Amino acid sequence: MQDGTILISGGSGSLGNALTKRLLTLNPKEIRIYSRDEFKQSEMKKVFNDSRVKYFLGDVRDLSRLKEITEGCDYVIHAAAYKRIDDLETQPIEAIKTNTLGSQNVIEASRANKVKKCVLISTDKAVSPQNSYGASKMLAERLFITQYESSTIFSCVRYGNVMGSRGSVIPLWKKLAAEGKDIPVTDIEMTRFWISLDEAVDLVLFALSQDVQGRIYVPKIASMKITDLAKAIAPDCSIKVIGSRPGEKTHEALVGMDISNVWIKDGLNVYQATGDFTSDKNDKWLGVEEIRKMI
Repeated sequence: MQDGTILISGGSGSLGNALTKRLLTLNPKEIRIYSRDEFKQSEMKKVFNDSRVKYFLGDVRDLSRLKEITEGCDYVIHAAAYKRIDDLETQPIEAIKTNTLGSQNVIEASRANKVKKCVLISTDKAVSPQNSYGASKMLAERLFITQYESSTIFSCVRYGNVMGSRGSVIPLWKKLAAEGKDIPVTDIEMTRFWISLDEAVDLVLFALSQDVQGRIYVPKIASMKITDLAKAIAPDCSIKVIGSRPGEKTHEALVGMDISNVWIKDGLNVYQATGDFTSDKNDKWLGVEEIRKMI
């Protein structure tokens, strides 16, 4: 990506900030941050005082604006999405408009401007989806991996919960722990995949380095028990079970039944998926002390 121009949709979020920091070390010509949130962009400008980073307001629902901003780009990282499961369960059309149709707009803009490579940031919730968010991202994946006759290489990365991202339960639980309050857990049996922002950036950059059309790249990452996360954050607080939310799974999957396009990255090794990969059946686990060190 040296001397290249990179567009990050949803670029003012946690991943966009982490990507920008890493990409600047690769000496790009320009990084374009495209998002709806002018406040987050203003905060980002304070961090990245670099003439190579440009900021553009806009929405992935706006195809004409996307085509304008994508002109001259070599690479596109599509991270823009609505992600809050609770809100999208009651307003599913908004998930469709942004996560699915917005992804189609990114595809059309990339193809129109002959972008070299375009990567979709997806989620484990797209596998056998049980909520509107996951279903909208599953369809976005389908759109990306079926761009067969295109000079642009389209691919996806799919991973689990990102430690340190906005919307994580960690800040809330830390606040409750400081106040000596109970930690709310929906299901004590719950497990989740866990990935750091740096690991997420590694996977995105790996996908951008590949020249194969239509693949979904999945990291071989560790699982954790939600109760262990609570113990790591608030060892002296009680856990209060509040019941699962609508659309919430007890366990997540990074690989489901459709494995034909899924490739697993395990360190330096990359191989095609041969079966399910779920958070409750994993050979890599984070314990309480490991989680505590990470957060």
